[in-house]
Amino acid sequence: MPYHHGDLRRALLDTALTAIEEHGPVALSLRDVARRAGVSHAAPTHHFGDKTGLLTALAAEGWTMLADALAATAQRDPRFSELGVTYVVFATSHPAHFAVMRAPGLVRSDDPELVAAQKRAADHLRSGAARHPDPRAAEDPLTAVAGWALVHGLAALIVEGSIAPEPDVETLARAVAGRLGPAPVTNR
Repeated sequence: MPYHHGDLRRALLDTALTAIEEHGPVALSLRDVARRAGVSHAAPTHHFGDKTGLLTALAAEGWTMLADALAATAQRDPRFSELGVTYVVFATSHPAHFAVMRAPGLVRSDDPELVAAQKRAADHLRSGAARHPDPRAAEDPLTAVAGWALVHGLAALIVEGSIAPEPDVETLARAVAGRLGPAPVTNR
């Protein structure tokens, strides 16, 4: 169906997301995006310059969406583990964005919009780590890295189909992210 009106930039981004869900970001081509959107093959170039520009725009959009989701979670429930749940739910709900966000070699890593969005998301993760229930962990800069590694790994395993989210993504994410808090005390 040819594109006729509205926001062509948005239509191209959405079309690219669909193509990425089907074949991944590496296989994306501007000609395919144009064909799918029903526009001239020059239309994506006009808006994004090249494939890297299109992928950079999608990565910036994804990081912005993630930062917004983390901010909303922090207002609702500031626990470090809940930020982890939000990360996993975001990644599994937006697999095409997530694929581009974790493909730094395909984007312009110095793009100001991308850098700002990544910083916002990272700041939320770091501030969550600073609220860790264990004071030693809250002061340790590696707490945020460890938490991010844990939830990023879980998200990647789910998106790649390596594990099934039983009974659902949020429940599994909450159980795994719960490991970000202090270990339970056991009587031995």
